[in-house]
Amino acid sequence: MSIPTLSPEQLSAARDAATRARRVRADFKAKVRAGDLSLSEALDEAAKDDVLAHVKVVDLLKALPRVGEKRAAEIMERLEIAPNRRIRGLGRHQIAGLRAEFDCHS
Repeated sequence: MSIPTLSPEQLSAARDAATRARRVRADFKAKVRAGDLSLSEALDEAAKDDVLAHVKVVDLLKALPRVGEKRAAEIMERLEIAPNRRIRGLGRHQIAGLRAEFDCHS
């Protein structure tokens, strides 16, 4: 099976859509970083939005105040979340674990 050839217009539309999606995800993480969204609220938003559901869990955790690379990795390992997992791929126990981890500290 070969990759379909796209017209210049289709390529341009795909590029524009990808750029918009990256901006939406960046804004989402910026809101978390600024404290405008709690982790729980962020998970709720991602559940309703396909673009946000593609954010990597590790990136969302690192956007939280006082969570860096090391703490994010420790939390993910403890909750048995794969390093490359996206929000959409989380199981309900993993989501509950993340909520418990951060909502009691808020």
